[in-house]
Amino acid sequence: MKSLSHIDKHGKARMVDVSSKPVQHREAIARGCIFLKRATLALIAKNQIAKGDVLNTARIAGIQAAKRTAELIPLCHPLSLTHIDVDLQPKPGRIEITATAKIAAQTGIEMEALTAVAVTALTIYDMCKAVDEEMVIGEIKLVSKKKTAGP
Repeated sequence: MKSLSHIDKHGKARMVDVSSKPVQHREAIARGCIFLKRATLALIAKNQIAKGDVLNTARIAGIQAAKRTAELIPLCHPLSLTHIDVDLQPKPGRIEITATAKIAAQTGIEMEALTAVAVTALTIYDMCKAVDEEMVIGEIKLVSKKKTAGP
């Protein structure tokens, strides 16, 4: 069995040493969704949610969350993102969320993309909870990750 990278030889959690790894261009895409009542989606579309512009606020919250992932997840490396995009697509009964994160670094960017999706969904939930107590945050998953030679 392969050893776990975040556990030292004494069984204690640790941050992985990536200092010997090469810098590579990395991209990760994560997706998730939040299910809402049709009436709630209509209020969002008309910008009639009391807390304000739901989609723009949630998008900015997701971007901000991606930039702060290492503060939220204990063993994540603090990274200087080169790009983060959060896309929200209202569909019947739900809003689909896609986050794309990019970096040139020695470690991956998956957690930042996943965090962006999660916080975007949580922000939508927070802003709409007064009018929709049946919202459900759906499957959040990594869709793709890739790396190419660095600078």
